[in-house]
Amino acid sequence: MTNAQAISGILFDKDGTLLDYAKSWVPVNYELARIAAGGDEDLARRLLAACGMDPDSGHVAPDTLLAAGNTVEIAEGMVAAGSPMGTAELAALFDGLFAQSASMAVAVTDLAGFFSALHAKGYRLGVASSDNERSIRETARRFGFEQYLHYVAGYDSGHGVKPEPGMVLGFCEATGLDPHEVAVVGDNNHDLHMGRSAGAGLTVAVLTGTGSRDSLSSASDYCLNDITELPALLPAEGPARAARA
Repeated sequence: MTNAQAISGILFDKDGTLLDYAKSWVPVNYELARIAAGGDEDLARRLLAACGMDPDSGHVAPDTLLAAGNTVEIAEGMVAAGSPMGTAELAALFDGLFAQSASMAVAVTDLAGFFSALHAKGYRLGVASSDNERSIRETARRFGFEQYLHYVAGYDSGHGVKPEPGMVLGFCEATGLDPHEVAVVGDNNHDLHMGRSAGAGLTVAVLTGTGSRDSLSSASDYCLNDITELPALLPAEGPARAARA
């Protein structure tokens, strides 16, 4: 039995995986830099560059703070790069901005239909993001897939942060699955390393975020153009076995 044939649960990253990163988050990154810079445009540009984004092109480098960091880590990075605000104050402002940004996000596909089809096959489904839990739930509600989720974890949900294994282990606890029965799907190495450290059966990279085939190859079992290619990797008849109660 291959790893793919053993999969009964799928844990997705959100940004860059379910949502197109460039279309959804580059405008938000400009805004969070303006907030952190107190309106100083020159400082905002320096903050973006320090956290991994080219302020002219909007390109975000793989595995940088803006690509993979959680709210607190991004706030800490901007303070270290010269923001006059405190980390706690910035993190609170960023969390609010990120939750509001769900209304402007661009999905990579029809997420309601995508999750519905996987749910109908019996897969246990979850989302684990470095964003806050409120933002994940707002996104799931907006795109109509909240009812198909068995688990949601943000950096503030008490399962630790990526690339630690806690979010995957929390998914296993919530669904009754063992780690080797779980596929972790994400667009950066924080996601994939989280999966590997938890003993996930499959790590799947997608190219709708900030990573490239080169940057993601060493930590992924498969690298897909986007999540719509995922079902073809999995058994057509659904999960290998029903999850334990």
